[in-house]
Amino acid sequence: MSKDLPQPQQSEEVDLGQLFKMIGNAFDRFFRFIGGILNSIFLAFVWFVFFIKKNILKFFIAGIIGIAIGFLLEKTSEPVYKSYATIKQNYSTGENLYNSINYYNSLIAQKDISTLKNTLNIEVEEAASILGFDISPVINDNQRLQYFDAYLKTLDTAVASKITYKDYTENLKDYDYEYQQIAIESTVRNNFKKVFDNIIESIYTNEFFEREQKKDIIELKNEESILLEALSQSDSLQSTYKRVLEKGLDNNTASQTSIMIEGSTQIDKTKELDLFKSDLELRKQLVRNRRNQADKEFIIDVISSKQESGVLDKSKTLFGKKMNPKLYYVFCLVLLTLVVLLCLDFIKFLEKYKKH
Repeated sequence: MSKDLPQPQQSEEVDLGQLFKMIGNAFDRFFRFIGGILNSIFLAFVWFVFFIKKNILKFFIAGIIGIAIGFLLEKTSEPVYKSYATIKQNYSTGENLYNSINYYNSLIAQKDISTLKNTLNIEVEEAASILGFDISPVINDNQRLQYFDAYLKTLDTAVASKITYKDYTENLKDYDYEYQQIAIESTVRNNFKKVFDNIIESIYTNEFFEREQKKDIIELKNEESILLEALSQSDSLQSTYKRVLEKGLDNNTASQTSIMIEGSTQIDKTKELDLFKSDLELRKQLVRNRRNQADKEFIIDVISSKQESGVLDKSKTLFGKKMNPKLYYVFCLVLLTLVVLLCLDFIKFLEKYKKH
């Protein structure tokens, strides 16, 4: 039996050897796979460079044609004027405002000038000259971070730790942001102040927001009355406390003062400081209250506007970026040429593949 004992050890060594061999083969296949992908990417890059080199003249001609088309259309097409108004939402009016803008654009798309005229309370000529409306939030990345930080402070620590900046921004809608910019495109340089006013007026006359505004103002007025009463009582208390101190000092004898002055003075200073801090906090609350009342006075505030006459806008938008019309048509024609040539090469490849 003693001769049979080494055999299990030899079997274990064989199993470990096979395991390491399998691991080595797996790594070998993985690195070959990665190498194959990198090699394919490199070959595709080289092929694309030669493809561009072979067709460089065609791309150049497409670019020249694009410049010519852009120049021609810039000279012959109707001018487009844009007017802007930046607003601040003091209530959650964003969704309602965006729906209104979409409604106006749908009327323009349907060429329902009569309804647009009546809705915005403008002349037929003005309504007919409008090409479209647009609205977008006025915000940058730094402001988004500030809003995110302020939002986290309103949450419980356990909940806040689970929310990321990405989750926060993905759940926000464009209309949630406080500041918005409304734009009007027109074929005529008109004064669109009346149009902007009527768009905002449609929000003012919304019964829901009117009720919310009324409730907020009543609540803030009541809070102001309470704060004023508290301040009055605080002033009275401070005056009474000072009289008591003065009277106490007058009644004390010189010997009593010398014995008690050190301790009593410290206590008196502490009480006086507490009264001062309480009074200061009440005044801060009153300032905040009156600021909130000023904010709630209007459902929407117009921050800035260019309403007297529209600004001539010749730019084109591609992939969310504004660019010069000539550059726009150059990019479009070169891109179209690239797609067509790639399709032709792919068809040739399929024909060769079919023959083989």
